[in-house]
Amino acid sequence: MATNAGGSGDRPASGTGDGRLHGATVRTVTSAELTALVGREVVLSAWIDVTQQAIDDFARVIGDPQWIHVDVERAARESPFRDGNGRGRTIAHGFLTLSLLSQLLETSLVISDRRAGINVGFNRIRFTAPVLAGSRIRGRFVLVELGLDGNDLKLTWDVTVEREGEEKPALIAQWLTRINR
Repeated sequence: MATNAGGSGDRPASGTGDGRLHGATVRTVTSAELTALVGREVVLSAWIDVTQQAIDDFARVIGDPQWIHVDVERAARESPFRDGNGRGRTIAHGFLTLSLLSQLLETSLVISDRRAGINVGFNRIRFTAPVLAGSRIRGRFVLVELGLDGNDLKLTWDVTVEREGEEKPALIAQWLTRINR
């Protein structure tokens, strides 16, 4: 989680400069306002494109060049993962989808009085459906618990990563984060 700054209110998502974000409102709150949001959906993020280039780059970084992720031609012939036209497609690594949680949240929620945000871990993670290359995903974040540890806030999020045009989500998780104020 990166540091955010800003005033209160909502504004359109500015994007990351690469055209990958599509239509969202950025919600701005103070850490004190989070208490009233426990048990509620806090964020529905913008849609982001999961491109073949992002999948290829991720494969290089983590050293996982399995053909199901990076070989478009072979996937067209052999992949069990098919698009709506029945064509075989490459898929994103589950860990790529998981790693996008920070971007999905950061581009949709600003906590104006925080100095830093830290990933703490997960209570559970399930990869429930593949993310096809070229598709779009977004995150739905429900704040289920908020606690104090000194001046830091401990947040527990129920997260669902939705796939555009599909009923079954790509990922469900319970994510633990910390805000340093």
